[in-house]
Amino acid sequence: MEVASFIFALLIFFQIKHFLADYPLQNSFMLGKFKPGWDFVLPLVAHAGVHAVFTFGLCLFVAPHLWWLALVDFVVHFIMDRVKAGPKYLGRYKALSANEFRNVMQNRHIAFLQSDQQGINEENAKLKGNVHFWWALGLDQMVHHVTHYYIIFALTMDKVIGC
Repeated sequence: MEVASFIFALLIFFQIKHFLADYPLQNSFMLGKFKPGWDFVLPLVAHAGVHAVFTFGLCLFVAPHLWWLALVDFVVHFIMDRVKAGPKYLGRYKALSANEFRNVMQNRHIAFLQSDQQGINEENAKLKGNVHFWWALGLDQMVHHVTHYYIIFALTMDKVIGC
């Protein structure tokens, strides 16, 4: 039962850590991770660094010799966020607001009534981009959670077998 409680506590820690690092602690400078070219590097290093600092602190508290797990968190977070945010990668997809979605649906209907295939195709592309945006966000979150599960596994195995 002690191991289950330890795992549960780590799961809660990583959920709180992820929320804090991705929302309240992510400032406007860090949002520069969406920039094209190489201007994204420092903002993304800062953002991924916040994630790594939390993980590093936990590792020092639980198993100091596993401090390197913070580097794993940093590298995975850096790469995944660049893939998600990079304008040449998944960052090319945009979420539609409720008003934009209504406008797209209305324009699509009008184009259909006017047999305007180009208009239909343009509106369908916007809808497809919206779907791909949400898939990209879901992939990003899944990768971060799986990374956390790996870290939890490593910390738990260390505690169980005392590596």
